[in-house]
Amino acid sequence: MEWTEVLSNPLLQNLPFKIELNRFGTILMSPASNRHGRIQGRMAANLINKLPSGEVITECSIQTSEGVKVADVVWASDAFIRQFAYETPYPKAPELCIEIVSPSNAKAEIRGKVDLYLAKGAQEVWVISEDGTTAVYSHIGKIGRSSIAPDAERV
Repeated sequence: MEWTEVLSNPLLQNLPFKIELNRFGTILMSPASNRHGRIQGRMAANLINKLPSGEVITECSIQTSEGVKVADVVWASDAFIRQFAYETPYPKAPELCIEIVSPSNAKAEIRGKVDLYLAKGAQEVWVISEDGTTAVYSHIGKIGRSSIAPDAERV
């Protein structure tokens, strides 16, 4: 299945869970919790307040070598938006991608998404656990603090 088919399929509209595609076009589903949604909303608000230029997008689809992955929150610079507008899915990752860990996520799955977003051009990937702690990754590995939005990491 292609991402455009997922978006246009009326049976897949308004589902109470997140959908991604693997490299074979198979739909992967993850249940979302209210805690997850709360963290997602707070991170989006933090980024809007701390990075007034650029765009904050929730549930952002990115085409990766492993299929379409959906970052919980991203920040895309004005230059990124000028280049890609709101193409769906994005062929390149925005500068900052954020994943919020759900109980159903395996550590290997999250680490894989970090690697995929970095490989597709993200400068940083934040991984936020449900207790609100944030790990920040760049192309050099885990780093102590974000260089994009150092004051926005806390939930």
